[in-house]
Amino acid sequence: MAKIVVVTSGKGGVGKTTTSASFATGLAMRGHKTVVIDFDVGLRNLDLIMNCERRVVYDLINVIKEEATLKQALIKDKRCDNLFILPASQTRDKDTLTMEGVQRVLNELAHDFDMIVCDSPAGIERGALMALYFADEAIVVTNPEVSSVRDSDRILGILQSKSLRAETGEEPIKEHLLLTRYDPTRVSTGQMLSVEDVQEILAIPLLGVIPESKTVLHASNEGVPVIWNAESAAGAAYSDAVARFLGEQIEHRFITEKKGFFKRMFGGGSK
Repeated sequence: MAKIVVVTSGKGGVGKTTTSASFATGLAMRGHKTVVIDFDVGLRNLDLIMNCERRVVYDLINVIKEEATLKQALIKDKRCDNLFILPASQTRDKDTLTMEGVQRVLNELAHDFDMIVCDSPAGIERGALMALYFADEAIVVTNPEVSSVRDSDRILGILQSKSLRAETGEEPIKEHLLLTRYDPTRVSTGQMLSVEDVQEILAIPLLGVIPESKTVLHASNEGVPVIWNAESAAGAAYSDAVARFLGEQIEHRFITEKKGFFKRMFGGGSK
């Protein structure tokens, strides 16, 4: 049976779609047949990051409304045989998402895939609630700033009260924290919350820390999930996060400030 993973947050612009693209790609690279679904109906950005926007003919809403089959709507990734994308509609309203339709699509996908990654829109509107309702696990993406963390805390409340698992009394959704755009130098000068600060507020296990990196923006603009750039810090951090999700014990990197030669010589920088 497929595992359903929602990538969510309370605040926009924290890197959910970037995370969904790299996380799904990382799972597929490790041999898990994976589909990533864009639930951001009306906007649709996942196809841009996955570089398949010109190949979109049918979308999630077409499948829900039975205007197309899943086989017609699914787009196979050009780089990885195990990865497929189900895009959102740019022209429909979020109200076209129905509980019955989403459940039918997920049940059908579960027959063919090991992992189903749901890229949620920000906030707690209909698309976001639909994306998380059927989830088995959740990756809560947040930036190290107070407003982002506060909104993520709100999402944790939704996960624990408005999911199918919560309603039926099953084992709760397994929650993971992914901290993005992290800069240890800014943490050391008090401009940014530390990993420990965020963990203390949210109190969920840390899956990964993605460092602030221009590589992420360049990769998104090129339509290549940053995890493919294994030499970049961000790509390596996403790869580590995927490995941890799959049960590997990997030490966290990119959470302490790198010391240059003069800082090491004269004791400068963060401790």
